[in-house]
Amino acid sequence: MTWIRPLAARAERPCTLVVCRGCCCGDPRKNPGTDHAGQLLRLREAAAASGGRLAVRTSDCLGPCAQANVIVVQPTTEARRRGARAAWFGWALDDTATDEVIAWAEAGGPGTAPLPATLDLHRIDPPAPAGSPGKGGGGNAEGRTGRRGGGRRGR
Repeated sequence: MTWIRPLAARAERPCTLVVCRGCCCGDPRKNPGTDHAGQLLRLREAAAASGGRLAVRTSDCLGPCAQANVIVVQPTTEARRRGARAAWFGWALDDTATDEVIAWAEAGGPGTAPLPATLDLHRIDPPAPAGSPGKGGGGNAEGRTGRRGGGRRGR
């Protein structure tokens, strides 16, 4: 039998925004006053207007619940080949944070465009891989599992 690889397997992946909508992110009980549905709509509208250069998907819990809302910006296939890795952002609760994520992703995202200093303030560490000492379960946008608390800046 001959294996034929689907064309989609070779397709270049655009800069992708993974929006956590698990147990805490997107929950108005945890962050009242935030337009969670409006945020997701704006991200999807930006992707639709990008001509395929930007994609948005939602995910179940990514792990860092203390920093809800979490958005992970994954690099394009080409940027990943050059060594770029996903950038994790927390506390993305207002229009300014959403605008900054969209603008950076539209500019190319990780490995392509410099990270604006204002967006860097929202950066958080991804959960540790499964099996790390002192870490529990939970998922993340890189396909590993792990959970951790506290942001990179000790907030």
